Amino acid sequence: MRGYDATAEFGTDAEAAIAAAAKRYSNWNRWGPDDGIGTVNFIDAGKRAEAARLVRRGESFSLSLPFDENGPQNGWRRRVNPVHTMMSTGQDTAEQLGLPHGLTAADDAVFMPLQCSTQWDGLGHVFDHGIAWNGRNGAEVVTSEGDFATGIERIAAPVIGRGVLLDVGRVLGEDGELPDGFPITSADLAEVIRRQGETSQVGRGDIVLVRTGQLSRVRRGDGWAGYAGGPAPGLSFETAGWLHDTQIAAIATDTWGFEVRPIEFPDSFQPLHQVALPHIGLLVGEMWDLDMLAADCAADGVYEFFLAAQPLPFTRAVGSPVNPVAVK
Repeated sequence: MRGYDATAEFGTDAEAAIAAAAKRYSNWNRWGPDDGIGTVNFIDAGKRAEAARLVRRGESFSLSLPFDENGPQNGWRRRVNPVHTMMSTGQDTAEQLGLPHGLTAADDAVFMPLQCSTQWDGLGHVFDHGIAWNGRNGAEVVTSEGDFATGIERIAAPVIGRGVLLDVGRVLGEDGELPDGFPITSADLAEVIRRQGETSQVGRGDIVLVRTGQLSRVRRGDGWAGYAGGPAPGLSFETAGWLHDTQIAAIATDTWGFEVRPIEFPDSFQPLHQVALPHIGLLVGEMWDLDMLAADCAADGVYEFFLAAQPLPFTRAVGSPVNPVAVK
């Protein structure tokens, strides 16, 4: 395992480290007291127009896992894989459906937690001591009826722009993969950008995709056991400053939880989430399938692309499934 130790830099008092980072990297009121989309504000019309000009070959890549019963969930916190039910099929007759002249049809339905597979964490997903994005009282704005301040439907249109792949697994790992428990630091991200070249430069309004290679292990035959909630490579707590200072609009990884697991601080749970979502206002994606895109980027040496990654506009939802599509 590599030598970086977050506790050597921040100490073992996780609550103090989280509080310090939250204060230092807060974006509260940056876009006014009523803001509901956080760093997605960095993607403006000009950024989207620039991103459209990145399309050279028209080659497209879906970055989504399949949404089916064979997905990554294991029941933790009542998260299950999608349950797909046919409501009518080709075996039904026109008489059964009440349709005229021999017409029959198939219909289906799906039950699933909104964060069961490739997804966005909305800004209402995580609170810090009960406080939600932009300093709001989480108990008041996210109720049993949903998220009234930062519902995922607010970003149904704007999450389209320049995507950048940082293939940390291929650059820093063995055989294209990082081991579980590998904390990716800002220095690691800078080194990947340096080695991948100019098209990897990250800046305001970008949607950054971080490939660790963990999903490759699942695909190779290790299976989903331990993927949801288990050990994983991921971003170190130390990257909170990088996530804030780069002014990126969003970040997504090929792992279940975005940040490194086991967690770097004793007796802590997802501390980077606790800073990134309610304080930075950063849109976070998880369980994205980056392997085919990464292979193409490695082949042509171009790591930037047009990316469309809009969530489904479930009203007042705190997360959403997504089928991100990268076009090169």
